Amino acid sequence: MVEIEGVDPQMILNNLKPKYVTHPGEVIMDEIEYMQITQKEFAERIGVSCSQVNQILKGKRPVNTEFALLTEAATGIPADLLLRMQTRYDRIKAENKADFMEKLKKIKKFAAAL
Repeated sequence: MVEIEGVDPQMILNNLKPKYVTHPGEVIMDEIEYMQITQKEFAERIGVSCSQVNQILKGKRPVNTEFALLTEAATGIPADLLLRMQTRYDRIKAENKADFMEKLKKIKKFAAAL
């Protein structure tokens, strides 16, 4: 986090965090729609179950490395991009949980005292 004396950290552009973050499944779904194929056809092309594809596209399941590589082969969307999106999605979701952030704050406070 960038800190500037006398400036609220939330007002610094580098510190802004979106409330809504895009799950990589949304990007994959857009590409599947552009390719004019069904989720079932996509699942068959990459050799995974239709339910796995559906859960990822709905943001209910994370994109893992293997799925990202399979998707890259089928669509051209870089696997690294999908994995970075998933990491950012997971991080922002965690940072938006008040109870988790309170726990994190306590750990940082304890560590600072050491």
